[in-house]
Amino acid sequence: MKKILLCFLLSTSLYSQSEYPQDYFREPLDITLVLSGTFAELRSNHFHSGLDIKTQRKTGLKVYTAAMGYISRIKVSHYGYGKALYITHPNGYTTVYGHLKKFSPKIEAYIKDCQYEKESYEVEMFPNNTELLVDTNEIIAYSGNTGGSGGPHLHFEIRDNAERPINPMLFGINIKDSKKPFISSVYAYPKDKNSFINGKNKRIPLRLIPKKNGDYKVEKITAYGNIGFGVVSYDKQDLAPNNNGVSNISSYLNGNKVFEMDFKRFSFSETKHLNRYVDFELWKTKKTRSQKLFVEENNPLSIYKNVVDDGYIKVEDSTSSVYRVDIKDFKGNTSELEIPIIGKAKVLEIEVDSSATEKRLIKNQETTTLKERNTQVTFYPNTVYDDILVDFKVSGDTIHLHKDVVPLQKNFVINYDIGNYKDVDKSKLFIARLYGYYKKPSYVNTKRKGDTLTARSKTLGLYTLASDTEAPKIKPINFTNKKWLSKYRYLKVKISDDLSGISKYRATVNGKWILMEYDYKTNTLIHDFNDAVVTDTENNLKIIVTDNVGNSSTFEATFFRK
Repeated sequence: MKKILLCFLLSTSLYSQSEYPQDYFREPLDITLVLSGTFAELRSNHFHSGLDIKTQRKTGLKVYTAAMGYISRIKVSHYGYGKALYITHPNGYTTVYGHLKKFSPKIEAYIKDCQYEKESYEVEMFPNNTELLVDTNEIIAYSGNTGGSGGPHLHFEIRDNAERPINPMLFGINIKDSKKPFISSVYAYPKDKNSFINGKNKRIPLRLIPKKNGDYKVEKITAYGNIGFGVVSYDKQDLAPNNNGVSNISSYLNGNKVFEMDFKRFSFSETKHLNRYVDFELWKTKKTRSQKLFVEENNPLSIYKNVVDDGYIKVEDSTSSVYRVDIKDFKGNTSELEIPIIGKAKVLEIEVDSSATEKRLIKNQETTTLKERNTQVTFYPNTVYDDILVDFKVSGDTIHLHKDVVPLQKNFVINYDIGNYKDVDKSKLFIARLYGYYKKPSYVNTKRKGDTLTARSKTLGLYTLASDTEAPKIKPINFTNKKWLSKYRYLKVKISDDLSGISKYRATVNGKWILMEYDYKTNTLIHDFNDAVVTDTENNLKIIVTDNVGNSSTFEATFFRK
């Protein structure tokens, strides 16, 4: 270990961040790498920050260090990356490994000491550069499905010394891909009220025509004024059927580049602006993400390159031009899209929103407060990207706040005055978002101060006051009261709450806190007897589970072990 530390300290100054080192990082798994997710792939509210590597539909594969270094961060959480490791390397880069099942023995012992000390499953630790040194090819963990994972896989990242994620394939991580990206939809967008496509002053879909060579074209369009385009595109790799994100999108007008989107690196502070990059309304209404090949106001994304006139093109009367889009995957496989454009000044149709005068104006640079009855909704500066008109009305305790078709930069604030409720009922109230066909209430993190309930959200839509008077449910899975568990490795309990959701839980045996891992996807608490904290023959188990409004349930049982 002293040798590793010496190499680490001596090597720090030998590498430059100006180029991506090749053959420095090894692949983190000893299997052929097949991806379920690519770098910068479009996800809900963010760009994907790494590679999602398939683990053959199972957990427990050995995860190796990509290179020597030291473990600089360990995070265990119910959501997000679940169990995750961060390794800092001598060249200044950091590799990240997420959704792990468990850590290697030395790391597992380190983190469990922390968990028992803090009496919490969720912990985050930052070891110094001498505590947990790791060598190249060392097994550091086993792949899993923890946190916000939709199935067994390894999330793998490489970050620079400014904590910006970079496409790991730039470092030589190889994925077999000989297939061209494909395009499923194309849209045209007018920039303003003086712009038209096929006589319309609104987004229109264009009829996509595949060519025999795998490229595409659309039917000739007529246009006038400043217009832009959007594409729905994906990449398929050789060894997997799933749709992945692309690596680069460039567009040209009559052969001259006017726009480029290069998915090589981004910062976490900007990833939320994905909702400004895609056609957010189309995503919310049609579940398809059109990538807009133009840049609207208040969009700070750094991955735009070579943008001319914000990516819009100006079409004049009686002109003929060709707009071309090149879509590439990381291996350079390219699909071309050709859009022929005829300039035509005659305006055939202008659609006006006749309900606009009944809406409320939210300004980008000002604080706007909407009040009605016992409710108040506040939008602070830079919450919206543009000045917008929104529907707002209150029916009973339900706020009708437009539709969830407008992307927001920041949270708005909802306040309810609950002074008209009985004191006995106030503690059970929370603010909920109503979603889905049946308008099911979903808990929004709610704070209470006096008779005011407050919640924050980035999602427009329906909100209401809900009441939760039922305590959580606790049910043993693999044991009953008075049972001998000498041959059992795990103690398993199912917990659930039907309305406001689980807030916290605590388990003790003979009055001593025990670690129980919580998997929210299966509503399961699991204790590993290998922790060796349960040493008595007769053991009194006590579990207390509390929901988000304070309702608590207590489960008690006795079990025996030799």
